[in-house]
Amino acid sequence: MFKRIFATGLLLAFAGVGAFAQEAQTRELASGQKYEIKGVIVQMNDDNSFIVRDSVGVNTRVVVEPNTSIKNNSFWGGDRFPASALVRGLNLKVEGLGNSSGALSASKIRFDKSNLLTAQSIDARVSPAEDRITATEQNAKRLSGQIDELMAISNAAKGGAKAAQETADAAVAGVNATNKRITDLDDYVVQSTATVNFTVNSYRLSAEAKAALDEVANAARNLKGYTIEVTGFASSDGSTAKNKVLSQRRAQAVIDYLVENGNVPLRRIGTSYGFGELQAIADNSTREGREQNRRVEVKLLVSRGINTNVEVKTTATDSPTTDNE
Repeated sequence: MFKRIFATGLLLAFAGVGAFAQEAQTRELASGQKYEIKGVIVQMNDDNSFIVRDSVGVNTRVVVEPNTSIKNNSFWGGDRFPASALVRGLNLKVEGLGNSSGALSASKIRFDKSNLLTAQSIDARVSPAEDRITATEQNAKRLSGQIDELMAISNAAKGGAKAAQETADAAVAGVNATNKRITDLDDYVVQSTATVNFTVNSYRLSAEAKAALDEVANAARNLKGYTIEVTGFASSDGSTAKNKVLSQRRAQAVIDYLVENGNVPLRRIGTSYGFGELQAIADNSTREGREQNRRVEVKLLVSRGINTNVEVKTTATDSPTTDNE
């Protein structure tokens, strides 16, 4: 029973440590200085290099040299192993010197043979599953249920050996990060906004309006998982019914420009609506207020799940046009 719990903890570790191995702090070693690092392999770059995370959560890049001694701990000297035998989840000790790139050039690598066999067994089961991560993320509900099951198993594995406990904790953190990313896929936030104004009874775009929309289109080209929301408005000049139609035409004029001149795909145009005289932002009894109300608001929204570092920019507003324009 203990071995089963221990193996379960390692399995969870493989699911999590790879997802956030690059997010931990990476230690830069001094060239020529001797180091001894103890920890667990969290990422294999190739047969000759990997990343070790120590007990305080700091990563160290390790390079295996042709003359590196790789053995298991044994009273009789231990067996020799090739670098290709090392896998994620293996607890080990690495000795060597810092190289010119800030990594550890290993002269000696030691580990328990039983730990190696367990890590290799788990890696053989986890690696094929990782190849399907992209397809799995597209099915958020199903994956969310699988994550709940993994977390339940992780809670059961907390009574295992110290190594299993440490790796299980790392797995839970990775699972939570993946779960949050999936949840955020449909969570859109405003990345930037733009407002363009119109003359009385007009839905013609001014030069200033086109320049503002060009900025929106240029910003969108560098984003993934974005959508554009367009809403039109009118002042109180004219009838309510006429202003309703006018606000819709203004919104459509903006969409037409973004699609035809900004090369924004139609699938990226989200909500579009004309509010007419509703939702005025200024006093319609004054000329200046009516100028501000004759507008279209454009919002560039991005998915938190795809754009993990969302920068919300300040509103870019086109100068209001006048009645005489």
